[in-house]
Amino acid sequence: MEHVTARVKALMDDLMARGVLTAEPWRQALYEVPRHLFVPSTGWACPDIEGGTSRTIDRNADPNGWWDAVYSDASIVLQADDGATDPATGKGMISSSISAPGVVVAFLELLNVGDHDRVLEIGTGSGWTAALLSWRVGEGNVTSIEVDEEVAAGAARNLKVAGYTPELIIGDGGEGWADGAPYDRVHVTCAVNRVPYAWVEQTRPGGVIVLPWSPGSPRGYRVRFEVLADGTAVGRVGGPALYMMLRSQRQEARWNPHHADAAERTTTQLDPRTIADAGPGADLAVIAQVPRLGSYAMPDDDGGLSLLLFEVDEADGSWAACDYTPGADEFEVSQYGDRRLWNEVEQAFLRWISWGRPGRERFGITLTRESQGIWLDSPDSGNTWT
Repeated sequence: MEHVTARVKALMDDLMARGVLTAEPWRQALYEVPRHLFVPSTGWACPDIEGGTSRTIDRNADPNGWWDAVYSDASIVLQADDGATDPATGKGMISSSISAPGVVVAFLELLNVGDHDRVLEIGTGSGWTAALLSWRVGEGNVTSIEVDEEVAAGAARNLKVAGYTPELIIGDGGEGWADGAPYDRVHVTCAVNRVPYAWVEQTRPGGVIVLPWSPGSPRGYRVRFEVLADGTAVGRVGGPALYMMLRSQRQEARWNPHHADAAERTTTQLDPRTIADAGPGADLAVIAQVPRLGSYAMPDDDGGLSLLLFEVDEADGSWAACDYTPGADEFEVSQYGDRRLWNEVEQAFLRWISWGRPGRERFGITLTRESQGIWLDSPDSGNTWT
């Protein structure tokens, strides 16, 4: 269909102009594996561009709007609340989606597959990336795991229509798929806080794992690991990537100011906006030094802001809040629990400044069977945190 080819070209031109799409094989793949074969007739489109407006798409009621969304840099929600909520309403927790083409291509280029590589994909979703990988390395070399039976069934139908038959497994992606190991590449389409060691164990030495890493802050990152002969994996932190969590790692991560009357109240001269707005380098430095930290910034309508801190693995754990008020000389800090999270974050942030404000690209992660550690500059630099 000529209009599909024209839409693919327009999307490809946009991705190339933004420097997202650079590798020739994936340019051809966008033509050979039409995205519309993997998008349902109704859904919720979320543009992956600043200022984009999410909206319902309906192929029957508004075919032009549906086609525009399919061939734009937008993710499209396939499932909400594990199937309990209609995804086209835009309500509920997103539990499956077809990711925006820009971030899909970014991860595929980071994966850097070669001819005949054996690839394990964690999270089949719509099946689109499994089809792209099948086109690139051959469907017999692709194994894709999906935890949700309904989503997996939809992916199987989509792949059949598109003409690809990779091996599809229903199960917990966190366990990988040992029957097909060793893999040359592991491609992960859901976020993790802690990387399952099974993925490392099932990757051959010199192999590559790419994944979205979501360490507890509002930011998420692309990470590319390479596996060593001793079963260690070493990776560098890359660009942004916000994905839904691996289901086995879902946890209630929220600020819960319990026992507020008993909280310790002090003041600080450090403006909490300085931390909230410092960027990925500061974010990674704080996460490395303050274990199990969750955080988010909450602005108000009067120009104020509260930086909210909590322990991600403790529903009733320690918490803290630092409140910015316009014009104030000092800012109120409230803290409760066994830890003084504001003090820990403040010290970690100021230490990051003392290092010369290193950026995201200077941080990395080392994985072993026993531990997951963050480091600055190199694994043996001395600046390492487990």
